[in-house]
Amino acid sequence: MLLIHGYHPFAEDGGVYLAGIEYRLDPSLFPQLTPFVTAHLHYSVFSYIVAGLVRFTHIPLPWALLAVYVFSLWLTLFAARSILKRCGLHPIAQFAGLALLATWGTLPVAGTSLVWLDPYLTARSLSTPLSLLAIGFALDSWPIGISRKQYNFSPASQRSLLFCLVCLLLAASLHPLMAAYAAAMIVGLRCTRSPFWRKQGSALAAIAVFLAAVLQALAPSESPAVVLASVSRYYWYLSQWQWYELCGLAGPIGVLFLILRWNRNHTSQSVRDLCRTSILGGCIATLVNLLFAHRNAPTHLVARLQPLRIFLLIYALMTILLAAALAQRLLATRLSLRSCSLVLTAVFLANAAILFGAQRATYPASQHLEMPWRAPTNAWSQAFLWIRDNTPKKALFALDADYITQPGEDAQTFRATAQRSALPDFSKDGGEASITPGLAQLWLQGVATQTNLSLLDDTTRDTRLKPLGVTWMVLKSKAPTRHTCPYRNTTVKVCQVDR
Repeated sequence: MLLIHGYHPFAEDGGVYLAGIEYRLDPSLFPQLTPFVTAHLHYSVFSYIVAGLVRFTHIPLPWALLAVYVFSLWLTLFAARSILKRCGLHPIAQFAGLALLATWGTLPVAGTSLVWLDPYLTARSLSTPLSLLAIGFALDSWPIGISRKQYNFSPASQRSLLFCLVCLLLAASLHPLMAAYAAAMIVGLRCTRSPFWRKQGSALAAIAVFLAAVLQALAPSESPAVVLASVSRYYWYLSQWQWYELCGLAGPIGVLFLILRWNRNHTSQSVRDLCRTSILGGCIATLVNLLFAHRNAPTHLVARLQPLRIFLLIYALMTILLAAALAQRLLATRLSLRSCSLVLTAVFLANAAILFGAQRATYPASQHLEMPWRAPTNAWSQAFLWIRDNTPKKALFALDADYITQPGEDAQTFRATAQRSALPDFSKDGGEASITPGLAQLWLQGVATQTNLSLLDDTTRDTRLKPLGVTWMVLKSKAPTRHTCPYRNTTVKVCQVDR
């Protein structure tokens, strides 16, 4: 998995979480605009766990990140196998499910701005396999026996239920929102195991719509800055999606429906229950989003909860069930086990090559495996490391508001790499401001200040930056400036802001 999908610990959300861990280890970092580093720390123990691991073992942080990330990959495969085993599938089918999961890990989850297995360490790296483990335990039979006129779970059922709850609680301590959607999947799964699953599924849909309506009705009014932060996240709103992103919602539902119908006589009850649960969960989430997540709504509370994130789990289940179903059908032919294995291996190697190519296209200017012992080849990362080693901790930096989406930047985050304070950017800090309304005004001010920063003249730049206390800036290498720039490479330069 690591070789196929790569490893980019400072990129995207990995950099957001990493900055929080760095702050836990050294609170003197990020002395300015600190809430953009710490806002997400209030809802998760993830940063405490990784920082605690570093303190306890004295392992350097980059090595600890790699170790936890590799563990998360193993835990993901372990969780997926626990589901496949409970489905009573042939070992070859189980291998097929795990192999496709490993190759499709960085497949985009519709238009949700997520891939289901990130090539960097985040709280989701651990909460997702824990959620899958909980779903696996929910597949166990939880019968109720009668003893002395009292209803008691059998010992095996008690253990299964306990492990399910423990996995959910652990997932919630890491990522409460994703754990909530995992819990919803488990409730749906238990309903689909009932003889009255159609009625209970309809009741679940009605309850979800009712709760969303209540939340929307009781949500406080939003300031203009909060509205702008909310509407900047286009992926919250289905009306803003491209047609192929909408196919990303319909596709998994269609695949699961085909598995349900096509393999009716060749699959276990557990497989059918998982298919029904995923279809139900996806349809309910889509319905809630269509009804309540609108750009022009008076409040964006339901949109902020991102109900379509439940598709992260649906994609994982769809992947392992699709591969397992195909393998089961292949095994039903007259081919030998060896021939079946060779066919499946060829298919997965082809998929691995495609996904490997996609990852290289996503991070073209960076090494595929950004390991702790390797110096970065990305020009932006090289500049950020120079800043870490040659500027004071109290420095405040400005960059182009959209620097993280510039060609060749590869979404490498400034704060995590440079370990310095910076004005908020449009992308990552915009995401933080959209879910933490108290940061919206600071985010809006920072974005306005840094828009087209490299294209401005020094007078305009200084007029914008000096009142905010900016002492350094990162500009594109060809940007005209009279300020002193002690570092320069072919892509960017680091310049002081004269006081």
